[in-house]
Amino acid sequence: MTSTFPDISLSTDRLVLRPFEEADVPALAAMMNDELVAAWTAVPQPYTEAAARTWVSEYAPAERTAGRGIDFAVTEFLTQRLVGVVQLGNTNWRLRATEISYITASWARGEGYASEAALATAQWVFHDQKFERLELRTAAGNTASQQVAQKIGCISEGVLRNACIARSRTEDGGWADIRTDQIVWSLLPEDLDGVPGRMADANGFTYPEWN
Repeated sequence: MTSTFPDISLSTDRLVLRPFEEADVPALAAMMNDELVAAWTAVPQPYTEAAARTWVSEYAPAERTAGRGIDFAVTEFLTQRLVGVVQLGNTNWRLRATEISYITASWARGEGYASEAALATAQWVFHDQKFERLELRTAAGNTASQQVAQKIGCISEGVLRNACIARSRTEDGGWADIRTDQIVWSLLPEDLDGVPGRMADANGFTYPEWN
């Protein structure tokens, strides 16, 4: 039984999900220096190009080879611009379960990219990797991430009280940690039935199976 994800690229009609490259460093650093990324993730602020280079050259490869997960750079098919990140982490190979998270660049929001990339990843994990559970955790106030979860068919399983740290701007322009609740979502293989059609009905996008 495999204990690492393959070094692979996935594609949809509009996106390519691929391993990170050195050329992604400037765009990755710019993406992470964003108000919403700072508010809802633990990404250090300000986020430097040195930190981005460490992620690309050390962290992401180590996560995959150690079997903990995989990091995808999400790029536009036509322009090859970096529009986001999809991560799988906290992978349990015996349970065939893993946790998904995603970030979208500020300029690319509102295009359905997060849903498209997350759904492609879910299809690949279930169909090719034979996983049985995908988990997602969102801060209680992160409605954008919750909308993505709902679009791809996730089921809300409950609330972990006081289990999440978010950040808020302070008067001096810095960041302060705020403890908040966390919503746990799950996606099973059968939950994907009809998802592309439902997304199209909601003025989203339809796309083929991952390839």
